[in-house]
Amino acid sequence: MVAEHALVIQLNRADDVVIACREVPAGTHLDEYDVSARETVPAGHKIAIRNIAAGAPVRRYNQIIGFASQPIAAGAHVHVQNLSVRTFERDYAFCTDAKPTRYVHSEATFSGIVRPDGRVATRNYLGVLTTVNCSATVAKRISEAFTGDALREYPNVDGVVAITHTTGCGMDINGEGMKVLRRTLSGYARHVNFCGILVIGLGCEVNQAEDLFSTQNLPRGPLLSSMTIQESGGTVGAIRIGVERIRDMLSIANQVTREAVSASNLILGLQCGGSDGYSGITANPALGAAVDLLVSNGGTAILSETPEIYGAEHLLTRRAITPEIGEKLVSRIRWWEEYTERERGEMNNNPSPGNKAGGLTTILEKSLGAIAKGGTTNLVDVFQYAEPVTSKGLVFMDTPGYDPVSATGQVAGGANLICFTTGRGSVYGCKPSPSLKLATSSRLYRQMADDMDINCGEILDGNASIEELGEQIFQLILETASGRRSRSEAHGFGAEEFVPWMLGAVM
Repeated sequence: MVAEHALVIQLNRADDVVIACREVPAGTHLDEYDVSARETVPAGHKIAIRNIAAGAPVRRYNQIIGFASQPIAAGAHVHVQNLSVRTFERDYAFCTDAKPTRYVHSEATFSGIVRPDGRVATRNYLGVLTTVNCSATVAKRISEAFTGDALREYPNVDGVVAITHTTGCGMDINGEGMKVLRRTLSGYARHVNFCGILVIGLGCEVNQAEDLFSTQNLPRGPLLSSMTIQESGGTVGAIRIGVERIRDMLSIANQVTREAVSASNLILGLQCGGSDGYSGITANPALGAAVDLLVSNGGTAILSETPEIYGAEHLLTRRAITPEIGEKLVSRIRWWEEYTERERGEMNNNPSPGNKAGGLTTILEKSLGAIAKGGTTNLVDVFQYAEPVTSKGLVFMDTPGYDPVSATGQVAGGANLICFTTGRGSVYGCKPSPSLKLATSSRLYRQMADDMDINCGEILDGNASIEELGEQIFQLILETASGRRSRSEAHGFGAEEFVPWMLGAVM
């Protein structure tokens, strides 16, 4: 718990910097460290508490967040003007910190929807899925036919959602991009929160519906079928037929009931977006505490955003349950290094301008805070983008750091709920899975009260501990999984945020 009215925070006694809890005016003396601020330092930003030589590593969390690009005097503002990233060796020490998981004796429960195959849903949607951008408008028109009072007679159906995207043609039919797209689409088609799916194609696209079904082993039936616009007489005919198909599914979808089930049926996607200097102090570690509770109850959490664990991946490899799992994670890091070099980019292109304005300086610093979302339990598996998540416990999925792309992969992998921490403020949803927003500060929580589900700024204010907020988050997860609507659901977010990872050339 942070001391009430604290001006700055030191996260580890070995750190070279402290974090400003609020704006620190120039000349302010920090009594505990016997230094004075040499300039005004914004809230969330870093202040050096000792002299740091040019080229020397700078530590936060007792981990390297960068190297001094020039001499830094005690009391100076530490940020982009004097901190840079360079390559340095990390000791991966596979499995050295792995430990037996402590499971609870009596598992927590939530009110879920048990599907015929035994999987448990947190929501009950029907979906209109597109093979290609060309069928997006038809899919949206079909879903729009079921807005307003159209579902009044079907109170157990959460809605009909169109899942559209901007690709599906002009790509190599045998390339990696097509494989990833089809894996993502099939993940949504099989998602437990969808009772039924109608797949809409144009008819002449590269990503043919027939090939999607055959390559992904999707079983056709009353609740999973496809059609094309060209074979349906065009736009008007396709909309009419599509509406009839969805209407036929509604009576089946409405038959569901909720019942008490174990929290072990939850697969939680972990996201952070619009991060700031407080993300690694409040919301991310509080979410990590909730993840520890979920894992102890037999559940699953998916940590992702590979570019945003860069430089801190050694903290995960040490928790891997086998060297092979540690190696799988390192191999994904190496792939990203090669990928960014090939594209003439760099890993430190992240943080974003908004992250930097909030106090985050380097990808190393951002990664250390981002990893805190994963709690402290073992890393039990590593998955490719949009692969079905089949392991229980904390797992990692290789995704980009761009939140909509990352969360799309998690949902395709089976996440039936998302927790999204934010410091600058993010508005996001991801139907068919509910998304919870965790604010890093009370200022943000008040400023965007209609979008935030929980205030982790209580930690910074000295009113709650990380463990107490973790318990609050875990309880909110159970309530949301039981049907309580999140803020993003109340606003209708979630249909436009389906963004599959686009790989390969567009031709």
